[in-house]
Amino acid sequence: MEIKTITAGLSVSPQITVDDMKALKEAGFRSVICNRPDGEGADQPTFDELAKSAGKLGLEAVYLPIVAGKVSDEDAEAFGAALSSLPGPTLAYCRTGTRSATLWSLSQARTLGVADILAATKAAGYDMGGVVRRIANGGKTPTDTGDASFEVVIVGAGAGGIAAAASLKARKPDLEIAIIDPADIHYYQPGWTMVGGGIFEASDTARTMGSLIPSGVHWIKSAVAAFEPDNNAIILDGCRVVKYTRLIVCPGIKLDWHKIEGLVDTLGQNGVTSNYRYDLAPYTWKLVQEMKEGCAIFTQPPMPIKCAGAPQKAMYLSGDAWFRREVLKDIDIRFNNAGGVLFGVKDYVPALMEYVRKYDATLNFFHNLVAVDGPAKTAVFEVKKPDAPVERIEMEFDMMHVCPPQSAPDFIRVSPLADAAGWVDVDQATLRHKGYDNIWALGDVMNAPNAKTAAAARIQAPIVAENILADMRAGSPVAQYNGYGSCPLTVERGKIVLAEFGYGGTMLPSFPKAFIDGTKPSRAAWFLKEKMLPPIYWKAMLKGREWMAKPEKITVK
Repeated sequence: MEIKTITAGLSVSPQITVDDMKALKEAGFRSVICNRPDGEGADQPTFDELAKSAGKLGLEAVYLPIVAGKVSDEDAEAFGAALSSLPGPTLAYCRTGTRSATLWSLSQARTLGVADILAATKAAGYDMGGVVRRIANGGKTPTDTGDASFEVVIVGAGAGGIAAAASLKARKPDLEIAIIDPADIHYYQPGWTMVGGGIFEASDTARTMGSLIPSGVHWIKSAVAAFEPDNNAIILDGCRVVKYTRLIVCPGIKLDWHKIEGLVDTLGQNGVTSNYRYDLAPYTWKLVQEMKEGCAIFTQPPMPIKCAGAPQKAMYLSGDAWFRREVLKDIDIRFNNAGGVLFGVKDYVPALMEYVRKYDATLNFFHNLVAVDGPAKTAVFEVKKPDAPVERIEMEFDMMHVCPPQSAPDFIRVSPLADAAGWVDVDQATLRHKGYDNIWALGDVMNAPNAKTAAAARIQAPIVAENILADMRAGSPVAQYNGYGSCPLTVERGKIVLAEFGYGGTMLPSFPKAFIDGTKPSRAAWFLKEKMLPPIYWKAMLKGREWMAKPEKITVK
C-alpha cells in the first residue's frame, strides 16, 4: 500500500485490499473513499468487501466510482461534499491514485489557488497539468476559453519584461507582442537602497505601468495561473487562455516574508524595516535618523536573493549616517548573514572590510533569521556553522533591517518550466529553455548561476531578443550571456565599490580602471549610481536603447 499525502485531511493511494484496512486504521485514518468502479480489474476486490472490512474497524466508507479519464464537474462536487462530511483524515483511492487526486484538485478549486493545488499534488507525485484549465475555472469545465494569440508573449512587466519587449520592438517593429502583468505600478527597485539611506525619495522610484509598456505592445492586465507549454498556452486567472508562438518568462522573484515567524506582523513598526519594500524603505531612513544608541541588526538570508549586496548596503549607509552624526560609538552594528562570506566575489572583499572596520560592525556568519518578536524587540537566529550542531540564539535589537528569504514565484515553481529547485530551467548562455525550444527566460526567475540584479536583466534582454529573432529566421542562437551582473555597493554617502562580475566570479568591469577601479571605493561610481543609472533605466533600458548592453555574439569555432 503506497499512501501519498495531499493535505493533513486527505491522502490518496493506488488500489487497496481488505488486508490493508487494519493498517489504515492504525495509521489514524477514519474514512475511505473508493473512486474505482467495481470490475475494472480482474484482481480488484469489490467495494462491498472493502466497506464490510472497514465497518468492522469503525471506518466509514463511501463509493464514488469514476471511469478513468472521465471526471465530470458533478463528480468533483460530490467528492468535495463527501470529503467535508466524512470524519478525517480520509484516504481516497483508485487504480493509481490519479483520479482521486484529480477529484480533490477540482473540488478545492474555489477555495485554493491554482499554484497551491498544483504544489500539493506535485509533491504527492501527481501531475494535474491536464486539468489545469478546469482548476483555474473554479473546478468547472470551461465553455468559452476566449483565446487570444500573439507571436511573442512576455510574462512579467518588470525590468526584464519591458526591456525585452522594447528590444524586440526596436529590432522588428511589426512584431505582435503581449505582456502579461497585473500590476498598476512599476518600480525602480535598485533605488530603494538610496531611499533607505535618505538620498532618493520613494516616489522617484515609481511610474505607472501603462506609461512604460512600449508602444504597440498589448498589455494583458492579469495574473498567470498556469502554463501549458505542450499546447503553447498560458492560463490566466479566470481561465482565460493566451496562446503564443514564442514565450519569454520573466516574472521576477517571490519575497517570502511569511517564512520568518512574526515578521509580517511587525514590519514597519517596532524598529523592524526592509529596503526590499517600497513602503518600508522610508521607514529605514526614519529609524536611522532617530537612532542615537543601541543595537542595529542587518540580516541576509540564504541565497539566492535579488541584489545580494543590498543587505550590507543598508548597513553601510546607516553606519555612515551615524558616523557623520557622531553617534556611531554608541551603536552596536551586527551583520547576521546566513552565508559564510561577506561577498561572493573575493576581489571586492578587502575594500568592504575597510568599512566593516570603520563602522565597527560585527560579522556573524551562518546566522539565519527565523523569528521576530517585534514588541519585545527580540530576534531568533538559527546558526548552522560547518561541522557543528545547529543552534538557536536570541538577540535583542533596537533597529533591525531584514532581507527576506526568496524563492521562485509559486506559479513558476509548480509549472513544467521549472527545474527541481523551482526556477525556470534555461541554457545559461542562450537563455533558452532546456526542454521547450520556443521558450526563453531572463531576470531573477531563471536558474542561470548569475547575480540577480537589474544590471543583469539589462544585458539579458537584448540577448533574448537577438536569439528569438534568429529563431524566427530558422537559425541558431546568435548571442550569448556571460553571466554579467553589477552590484554598486554604497559603502558611504558619496562613495561606491562598483562590483561587476560574471559567471564563476570573473571580473567584468565596464570602465577603464583609471576612471573607475571597482575594487576601491569611488566617487565616480557614486555619480554613476546617483545621477546616471536612474535615467539610463527609465529612458534607455526600458525604451530599447541598449547603451553598453550590446549582445555578445556567439563565435563559431
